[in-house]
Amino acid sequence: MKHFLDLKDISKEDLKNIILDAEKRKQKRDPSKKSKLDDDLPLDGKTLIMMFEKPSTRTRVSFDLAAKQLGGQTLMINPDDMHLGQGEESIHDTAKVLTQYADIIMLRTTSHKKAIDFSKHLGIPLINGLTDLSHPTQVLSDVFTIYENKGKIEGLTIAWIGDGNNMLNSFIEASVKFNFELNIGCPKKFLPNKKILDYAKKNKAKINIFYNPNEAVKNADCVMTDKYVSVLNDKINKDKKKKYFKKFQVNQKLMSLAKKDAIFLHCLPASRGIEVVDEVIDSKQSLVWEQALNRLYVQKAIICFCLK
Repeated sequence: MKHFLDLKDISKEDLKNIILDAEKRKQKRDPSKKSKLDDDLPLDGKTLIMMFEKPSTRTRVSFDLAAKQLGGQTLMINPDDMHLGQGEESIHDTAKVLTQYADIIMLRTTSHKKAIDFSKHLGIPLINGLTDLSHPTQVLSDVFTIYENKGKIEGLTIAWIGDGNNMLNSFIEASVKFNFELNIGCPKKFLPNKKILDYAKKNKAKINIFYNPNEAVKNADCVMTDKYVSVLNDKINKDKKKKYFKKFQVNQKLMSLAKKDAIFLHCLPASRGIEVVDEVIDSKQSLVWEQALNRLYVQKAIICFCLK
Protein backbone atom coordinates (compact mmCIF):
# COMPACT_ATOMS: atom_id res chain seq x y z
CA MET A 1 0.00 0.00 0.00
CA LYS A 2 1.36 3.41 -1.02
CA HIS A 3 0.11 6.83 0.08
CA PHE A 4 0.64 9.95 -2.04
CA LEU A 5 1.07 12.73 0.53
CA ASP A 6 4.18 14.71 -0.41
CA LEU A 7 6.55 14.60 -3.38
CA LYS A 8 9.58 14.33 -1.10
CA ASP A 9 8.29 10.95 0.10
CA ILE A 10 8.07 9.46 -3.41
CA SER A 11 11.19 8.23 -5.19
CA LYS A 12 12.48 9.96 -8.31
CA GLU A 13 11.92 6.80 -10.32
CA ASP A 14 8.31 6.44 -9.19
CA LEU A 15 7.53 10.10 -9.94
CA LYS A 16 9.03 9.83 -13.41
CA ASN A 17 7.03 6.66 -14.04
CA ILE A 18 3.84 8.47 -12.99
CA ILE A 19 4.62 11.20 -15.55
CA LEU A 20 5.26 8.61 -18.27
CA ASP A 21 2.05 6.74 -17.43
CA ALA A 22 0.09 10.00 -17.62
CA GLU A 23 1.65 10.69 -21.01
CA LYS A 24 0.70 7.25 -22.35
CA ARG A 25 -2.86 7.52 -21.06
CA LYS A 26 -3.28 10.95 -22.63
CA GLN A 27 -1.96 9.75 -25.98
CA LYS A 28 -4.44 6.86 -26.03
CA ARG A 29 -7.50 9.03 -25.34
CA ASP A 30 -9.81 10.47 -27.95
CA PRO A 31 -10.43 13.95 -26.47
CA SER A 32 -13.89 14.10 -28.01
CA LYS A 33 -15.07 11.02 -26.04
CA LYS A 34 -14.93 12.30 -22.48
CA SER A 35 -16.98 9.48 -20.96
CA LYS A 36 -15.26 6.60 -22.75
CA LEU A 37 -13.62 4.09 -20.42
CA ASP A 38 -9.91 3.36 -20.68
CA ASP A 39 -9.07 0.02 -22.30
CA ASP A 40 -7.22 -1.50 -19.35
CA LEU A 41 -9.83 -0.65 -16.65
CA PRO A 42 -7.40 -0.87 -13.69
CA LEU A 43 -10.09 0.35 -11.27
CA ASP A 44 -12.74 -2.16 -12.30
CA GLY A 45 -14.62 -3.17 -9.16
CA LYS A 46 -12.89 -0.51 -7.04
CA THR A 47 -14.17 2.64 -5.32
CA LEU A 48 -12.50 6.02 -4.76
CA ILE A 49 -13.84 8.11 -1.87
CA MET A 50 -13.25 11.86 -2.29
CA MET A 51 -13.36 13.92 0.89
CA PHE A 52 -13.57 17.71 0.55
CA GLU A 53 -13.21 20.01 3.52
CA LYS A 54 -12.44 22.90 1.17
CA PRO A 55 -13.94 24.11 -2.14
CA SER A 56 -12.65 22.59 -5.35
CA THR A 57 -13.27 22.66 -9.09
CA ARG A 58 -10.33 21.01 -10.87
CA THR A 59 -9.40 18.56 -8.08
CA ARG A 60 -13.00 17.42 -7.72
CA VAL A 61 -13.76 17.00 -11.42
CA SER A 62 -10.39 15.54 -12.43
CA PHE A 63 -10.39 12.86 -9.72
CA ASP A 64 -14.02 11.95 -10.37
CA LEU A 65 -13.46 11.58 -14.12
CA ALA A 66 -10.12 9.85 -13.60
CA ALA A 67 -11.60 7.11 -11.43
CA LYS A 68 -14.60 6.61 -13.70
CA GLN A 69 -12.54 6.48 -16.91
CA LEU A 70 -10.33 3.90 -15.19
CA GLY A 71 -13.43 1.78 -14.66
CA GLY A 72 -14.02 2.55 -10.98
CA GLN A 73 -16.76 4.10 -8.88
CA THR A 74 -16.59 7.32 -6.84
CA LEU A 75 -18.23 8.54 -3.66
CA MET A 76 -17.99 12.20 -2.69
CA ILE A 77 -18.15 13.34 0.94
CA ASN A 78 -18.43 16.99 1.95
CA PRO A 79 -17.63 18.51 5.40
CA ASP A 80 -21.23 18.43 6.64
CA ASP A 81 -21.51 14.74 5.68
CA MET A 82 -18.64 13.30 7.70
CA HIS A 83 -16.87 13.04 11.02
CA LEU A 84 -13.13 13.49 10.46
CA GLY A 85 -11.82 14.30 13.90
CA GLN A 86 -15.04 16.20 14.65
CA GLY A 87 -17.84 15.62 17.11
CA GLU A 88 -17.65 12.32 18.94
CA GLU A 89 -15.73 10.34 16.30
CA SER A 90 -11.93 10.28 16.17
CA ILE A 91 -9.78 10.34 13.03
CA HIS A 92 -8.75 6.80 13.97
CA ASP A 93 -12.34 5.53 13.92
CA THR A 94 -13.26 7.31 10.70
CA ALA A 95 -10.19 5.83 9.02
CA LYS A 96 -11.00 2.31 10.20
CA VAL A 97 -14.59 2.56 8.96
CA LEU A 98 -13.76 3.98 5.51
CA THR A 99 -11.09 1.32 5.04
CA GLN A 100 -13.92 -1.23 5.01
CA TYR A 101 -15.89 0.60 2.31
CA ALA A 102 -13.40 1.85 -0.27
CA ASP A 103 -10.16 0.97 -2.03
CA ILE A 104 -8.53 4.42 -2.05
CA ILE A 105 -9.27 7.89 -0.62
CA MET A 106 -8.48 11.42 -1.79
CA LEU A 107 -8.57 14.11 0.92
CA ARG A 108 -8.61 17.89 0.42
CA THR A 109 -8.16 19.71 3.74
CA THR A 110 -6.48 22.76 5.25
CA SER A 111 -4.61 20.74 7.87
CA HIS A 112 -1.57 18.78 6.71
CA LYS A 113 -1.31 17.21 10.16
CA LYS A 114 -4.85 15.87 9.78
CA ALA A 115 -3.91 14.24 6.47
CA ILE A 116 -0.82 12.63 7.99
CA ASP A 117 -2.74 11.39 11.04
CA PHE A 118 -5.55 10.06 8.86
CA SER A 119 -3.10 8.14 6.65
CA LYS A 120 -1.55 6.39 9.68
CA HIS A 121 -4.86 4.72 10.57
CA LEU A 122 -6.02 3.82 7.05
CA GLY A 123 -5.65 0.36 5.62
CA ILE A 124 -5.96 1.76 2.09
CA PRO A 125 -3.98 4.44 0.16
CA LEU A 126 -4.56 8.15 0.80
CA ILE A 127 -3.93 10.85 -1.81
CA ASN A 128 -3.29 14.43 -0.69
CA GLY A 129 -5.62 16.55 -2.82
CA LEU A 130 -4.37 19.73 -1.07
CA THR A 131 -3.44 20.82 2.44
CA ASP A 132 -2.20 24.07 3.92
CA LEU A 133 1.38 22.81 3.49
CA SER A 134 1.44 21.14 0.07
CA HIS A 135 -0.38 20.43 -3.17
CA PRO A 136 1.53 17.53 -4.75
CA THR A 137 -1.09 16.38 -7.27
CA GLN A 138 -1.32 19.85 -8.81
CA VAL A 139 2.44 20.33 -8.94
CA LEU A 140 3.01 16.94 -10.55
CA SER A 141 0.45 17.90 -13.20
CA ASP A 142 2.38 21.13 -13.75
CA VAL A 143 5.63 19.19 -14.11
CA PHE A 144 3.89 16.99 -16.69
CA THR A 145 2.69 20.07 -18.60
CA ILE A 146 6.22 21.51 -18.71
CA TYR A 147 7.69 18.14 -19.74
CA GLU A 148 5.04 17.72 -22.44
CA ASN A 149 5.76 21.18 -23.89
CA LYS A 150 9.54 21.29 -23.52
CA GLY A 151 10.33 17.60 -24.01
CA LYS A 152 12.14 17.52 -20.67
CA ILE A 153 12.09 19.00 -17.18
CA GLU A 154 15.61 18.29 -15.96
CA GLY A 155 17.95 21.26 -16.40
CA LEU A 156 15.21 23.81 -17.10
CA THR A 157 14.75 27.04 -15.18
CA ILE A 158 11.34 27.54 -13.61
CA ALA A 159 10.41 30.93 -12.16
CA TRP A 160 7.83 31.12 -9.40
CA ILE A 161 6.45 34.63 -8.85
CA GLY A 162 4.29 35.16 -5.79
CA ASP A 163 3.47 33.78 -2.39
CA GLY A 164 5.48 31.18 -0.48
CA ASN A 165 2.41 28.96 -0.27
CA ASN A 166 1.56 25.25 -0.46
CA MET A 167 2.07 25.21 -4.22
CA LEU A 168 5.58 26.61 -3.91
CA ASN A 169 6.40 24.18 -1.10
CA SER A 170 5.57 21.28 -3.42
CA PHE A 171 7.49 22.88 -6.29
CA ILE A 172 10.57 23.06 -4.10
CA GLU A 173 10.23 19.33 -3.45
CA ALA A 174 9.71 18.77 -7.19
CA SER A 175 12.96 20.61 -7.97
CA VAL A 176 14.82 18.03 -5.89
CA LYS A 177 13.11 15.10 -7.62
CA PHE A 178 13.28 16.38 -11.20
CA ASN A 179 16.56 18.34 -11.07
CA PHE A 180 15.37 21.68 -12.42
CA GLU A 181 16.46 25.12 -11.24
CA LEU A 182 13.79 27.01 -9.31
CA ASN A 183 13.92 30.80 -9.12
CA ILE A 184 11.60 32.15 -6.45
CA GLY A 185 10.47 35.76 -6.67
CA CYS A 186 8.54 36.81 -3.58
CA PRO A 187 8.48 39.44 -0.83
CA LYS A 188 10.82 38.67 2.08
CA LYS A 189 7.86 38.49 4.44
CA PHE A 190 6.26 35.62 2.47
CA LEU A 191 9.00 33.04 1.99
CA PRO A 192 8.12 29.33 1.68
CA ASN A 193 8.27 26.82 4.53
CA LYS A 194 11.74 26.83 6.14
CA LYS A 195 11.81 23.06 6.74
CA ILE A 196 11.13 22.44 3.07
CA LEU A 197 13.83 24.93 2.06
CA ASP A 198 16.22 23.09 4.41
CA TYR A 199 15.20 19.79 2.77
CA ALA A 200 16.05 21.25 -0.65
CA LYS A 201 19.39 22.61 0.57
CA LYS A 202 20.30 19.26 2.13
CA ASN A 203 19.57 17.59 -1.21
CA LYS A 204 21.60 20.20 -3.12
CA ALA A 205 18.65 21.52 -5.12
CA LYS A 206 19.15 24.62 -7.26
CA ILE A 207 16.89 27.05 -5.41
CA ASN A 208 17.38 30.79 -5.84
CA ILE A 209 15.37 33.38 -3.89
CA PHE A 210 14.94 36.90 -5.25
CA TYR A 211 13.02 39.81 -3.75
CA ASN A 212 12.90 41.38 -7.21
CA PRO A 213 10.63 39.50 -9.65
CA ASN A 214 12.64 40.76 -12.63
CA GLU A 215 15.70 38.87 -11.41
CA ALA A 216 13.70 35.70 -10.84
CA VAL A 217 12.24 35.64 -14.35
CA LYS A 218 15.43 36.32 -16.33
CA ASN A 219 16.02 33.53 -18.89
CA ALA A 220 13.33 31.30 -17.39
CA ASP A 221 11.83 28.49 -19.46
CA CYS A 222 8.56 28.70 -17.53
CA VAL A 223 6.94 31.42 -15.42
CA MET A 224 4.36 30.47 -12.81
CA THR A 225 2.19 32.26 -10.29
CA ASP A 226 -0.80 31.69 -8.02
CA LYS A 227 -3.33 33.71 -6.06
CA TYR A 228 -1.68 35.93 -3.45
CA VAL A 229 -4.57 35.64 -1.03
CA SER A 230 -5.50 32.02 -0.40
CA VAL A 231 -9.12 30.86 -0.24
CA LEU A 232 -8.01 28.31 2.32
CA ASN A 233 -6.78 29.74 5.61
CA ASP A 234 -5.03 33.00 4.79
CA LYS A 235 -5.88 35.00 7.88
CA ILE A 236 -3.78 38.06 7.08
CA ASN A 237 -5.51 41.32 6.09
CA LYS A 238 -6.18 40.78 2.38
CA ASP A 239 -5.76 44.39 1.27
CA LYS A 240 -2.53 44.71 3.25
CA LYS A 241 -1.13 41.52 1.75
CA LYS A 242 -1.93 42.61 -1.79
CA LYS A 243 0.21 45.72 -1.26
CA TYR A 244 3.25 43.54 -0.58
CA PHE A 245 2.73 41.81 -3.93
CA LYS A 246 2.00 44.90 -6.03
CA LYS A 247 5.35 44.63 -7.83
CA PHE A 248 4.98 40.86 -8.32
CA GLN A 249 2.25 40.89 -10.96
CA VAL A 250 2.99 38.74 -14.00
CA ASN A 251 2.46 41.11 -16.92
CA GLN A 252 3.84 41.41 -20.44
CA LYS A 253 6.86 43.40 -19.30
CA LEU A 254 7.82 40.72 -16.79
CA MET A 255 7.25 37.88 -19.28
CA SER A 256 9.52 39.65 -21.79
CA LEU A 257 12.45 39.02 -19.43
CA ALA A 258 12.01 35.25 -19.69
CA LYS A 259 13.15 33.24 -22.71
CA LYS A 260 11.33 33.97 -25.95
CA ASP A 261 9.77 30.52 -25.95
CA ALA A 262 8.92 30.59 -22.23
CA ILE A 263 5.52 29.27 -21.19
CA PHE A 264 3.18 30.62 -18.53
CA LEU A 265 1.34 28.45 -15.99
CA HIS A 266 -1.25 29.18 -13.31
CA CYS A 267 -2.90 26.45 -11.24
CA LEU A 268 -6.20 28.42 -11.10
CA PRO A 269 -8.45 29.94 -9.93
CA ALA A 270 -6.85 33.19 -11.11
CA SER A 271 -7.40 36.71 -9.82
CA ARG A 272 -7.12 38.43 -13.18
CA GLY A 273 -5.65 41.90 -12.94
CA ILE A 274 -3.99 41.09 -9.61
CA GLU A 275 -1.31 38.39 -9.83
CA VAL A 276 -1.64 38.10 -13.63
CA VAL A 277 -3.05 40.23 -16.42
CA ASP A 278 -5.40 39.05 -19.15
CA GLU A 279 -2.77 39.67 -21.82
CA VAL A 280 -0.57 36.98 -20.26
CA ILE A 281 -3.05 34.33 -19.12
CA ASP A 282 -4.85 34.47 -22.48
CA SER A 283 -1.67 34.68 -24.56
CA LYS A 284 -0.09 32.06 -26.82
CA GLN A 285 2.55 31.52 -24.13
CA SER A 286 -0.12 30.48 -21.64
CA LEU A 287 -0.81 26.78 -21.17
CA VAL A 288 -3.21 27.12 -18.23
CA TRP A 289 -6.08 25.28 -19.93
CA GLU A 290 -3.87 22.38 -21.01
CA GLN A 291 -2.43 22.46 -17.50
CA ALA A 292 -5.93 22.04 -16.06
CA LEU A 293 -6.73 19.19 -18.47
CA ASN A 294 -3.50 17.41 -17.61
CA ARG A 295 -4.67 16.98 -14.05
CA LEU A 296 -7.04 14.28 -15.31
CA TYR A 297 -4.21 12.16 -16.71
CA VAL A 298 -1.86 12.69 -13.80
CA GLN A 299 -4.63 11.83 -11.30
CA LYS A 300 -5.14 8.58 -13.20
CA ALA A 301 -1.45 7.77 -12.99
CA ILE A 302 -1.32 8.62 -9.28
CA ILE A 303 -4.32 6.40 -8.52
CA CYS A 304 -2.74 3.51 -10.44
CA PHE A 305 0.58 4.05 -8.65
CA CYS A 306 -1.07 3.90 -5.24
CA LEU A 307 -3.00 0.73 -6.02
CA LYS A 308 -0.14 -1.28 -7.53
